[in-house]
Amino acid sequence: MDPLLQQVEYWLAKRQLKRLVMVISEVKTKEVVERWQFDIHTENLAEEGENAHRVKEEKKIRQEISDVIRQITASVSFLPLLEEPVSFDVLIYTGKDTQAPEDWTESGACLIQNSETVQLRSFSTSVHSVNTNVQYKADF
Repeated sequence: MDPLLQQVEYWLAKRQLKRLVMVISEVKTKEVVERWQFDIHTENLAEEGENAHRVKEEKKIRQEISDVIRQITASVSFLPLLEEPVSFDVLIYTGKDTQAPEDWTESGACLIQNSETVQLRSFSTSVHSVNTNVQYKADF
């Protein structure tokens, strides 16, 4: 996980990360049962002028992130129980000119047929805003 997290951190700092998706699939069938999507929008900050130094209070940022984590934790109340062994994969979406590590491969979007989608809270920093949703298999 460390190389993945380091790469995500690097792309965030370079403003190249557009979306991060965690896909949960049944081990036996490889069927996708949950898809957690985090859409990342990078603010266009001017080099100079009134928007150049836009700063959001760290306390407010932490509260927004905490609200998202609480909502993710509470999602057990509406997500179907996973009764079969599952595994997860992480999909990373970047800009077209972004170079991926050599040992990474491209994959499909891993969408779920007959799914329900729940929009979760969003949060923002001075540089990024993140919108979150979870898609899950409805007839599980």
